[in-house]
Amino acid sequence: METSLARDLMSDDEWAFFEPFIFAVRAPNGRKPTNHRLVLDGIFWIARTGSQWRDLPEEFGKWSSVYRQFRRWTLAGLWEVIMDALNQSGAVPHALQMIDSTVVRAHHQAAGAKRGTPRQGFGRSRGGFTTKIHLRVNGAGLPMRSEITPGKTSDYLGFDMVMADNLPEPSVLLADRGYDSDRVRKTMEARNVVPVIPMRKTRKLRVAVDRTLYRLRNLVERCFNKLKNARRVATRYDKTAESFLGFIDITSIRLWLRQLST
Repeated sequence: METSLARDLMSDDEWAFFEPFIFAVRAPNGRKPTNHRLVLDGIFWIARTGSQWRDLPEEFGKWSSVYRQFRRWTLAGLWEVIMDALNQSGAVPHALQMIDSTVVRAHHQAAGAKRGTPRQGFGRSRGGFTTKIHLRVNGAGLPMRSEITPGKTSDYLGFDMVMADNLPEPSVLLADRGYDSDRVRKTMEARNVVPVIPMRKTRKLRVAVDRTLYRLRNLVERCFNKLKNARRVATRYDKTAESFLGFIDITSIRLWLRQLST
């Protein structure tokens, strides 16, 4: 393969990680694909470059076959299963966690999916036609869970989505003042989690913040920057919420594997 494609190819160790998950979700009576590993490499190429599926280099196989397999795996929940396994592996500490959100511009061709734009995570905000990514990150700066909403959605809603209790519980949660509310603080305290959240100017009852600890929140900002190195994440081209979340999870998984390999 050309040198420009080499960066998207998995190492043998990376494929050894993905292989059991992929064969676990394969339908027993389904037609066997020619090369699962090559299909996955093609998906990685799309994620990194942000290219249209039709522009997939022929070295990865027929673009329509790679696209159909991506949709099958996505709808089967493959990426979520892998993320859950990584989160539950105990490979990195989870006592310190943080949450945040970022707004990404959606390409105009991403509109038009069934069920309407709000249900697919599209909305209008100051940035135009946008989607908001809500992210939960562990103390190693690795993504634990991501969810999407229309761009103008409140961070309070995103908090409820990413802080579901089927993930390892933190001892301390860092967040910016966009999450400063009595409900958020009470929810965390009821779960024996210490919230480290700066106060809004309008708050009457002042709450002390450990500024030294709060500085570690830059880990979530750095995580967003790494995720956005994948152009399919930095700009939304996908019509459906499932596909866009799929690319976020795929990029997240590769960040985990890169970190664990070192």
